[in-house]
Amino acid sequence: MSSAPAIAFVASQHPQSQQAVRGLRAHYGDCAPDQADVIVALGGDGFMLHTLHEHTRLAQPVFGMRFGEVGFLMNRYEEAGLIERITAAREVELIPLRMVAERVDGSRHEAVAINEVSLLRQINQAAHIRILVNGKVRLERLVADGVLLATAAGSTAYNLSAHGPILPLGTEAVVLTPISPFRPRRWQGAILPASAEVIFEVLQSERRPVSATADYDEIRDVARVTVCRDPAIRHRLLFDPEHSLEERILNEQFLISDALLSDHGAPR
Repeated sequence: MSSAPAIAFVASQHPQSQQAVRGLRAHYGDCAPDQADVIVALGGDGFMLHTLHEHTRLAQPVFGMRFGEVGFLMNRYEEAGLIERITAAREVELIPLRMVAERVDGSRHEAVAINEVSLLRQINQAAHIRILVNGKVRLERLVADGVLLATAAGSTAYNLSAHGPILPLGTEAVVLTPISPFRPRRWQGAILPASAEVIFEVLQSERRPVSATADYDEIRDVARVTVCRDPAIRHRLLFDPEHSLEERILNEQFLISDALLSDHGAPR
């Protein structure tokens, strides 16, 4: 950017975020998101996801600054030098997943997921789910609490908590991970090409109801869920060069190793 960019500031309702955004607006000015060169979002990862979903139709990149418990998609907060940081920032492009969910009553619903699409049992009985990849049945019956399909950016979120693998950003892949699987007990999921179409068929859907969630959009009582990449939507995130998302994903994998060592003791 040859001149100072026009900035739209958005902030979560966290008191610190609200206090910080007032100072930033006084220092740098403010404009509407559709008139800005860049959107600066203050909050945690949840607020970043909200911002990306809220402004999906805009082409502006988003520079996040952390005010929250989780900030994997955010940069550190600092009021001074923001223009220089935005100018020097590294851009990362995220392509989301599109979910088409068909409910038991025949209705059809669509939603977009930047992190993951997850299917979860709604009652105390385990979900029974058939999984197809590119039209071919790959798993006839998964008996589990649920299953999820995550992007590389989302592989460190719910997927990681479900013991799924971390995907380096830029990997042309998505990760399919079971949630507390009972049968087949040893199945740990799969890494699939990013272009794959995954279909989840809920077996005994009325007796064993299942909900489907794309990030935070939930559809209950689903019978069939189709998920594939949506290249028509591209989210642009900006990161400080020393805190790139690729570097954070790499670090996260070694943090897991450190935790295992601390739990079990250093190898002899």
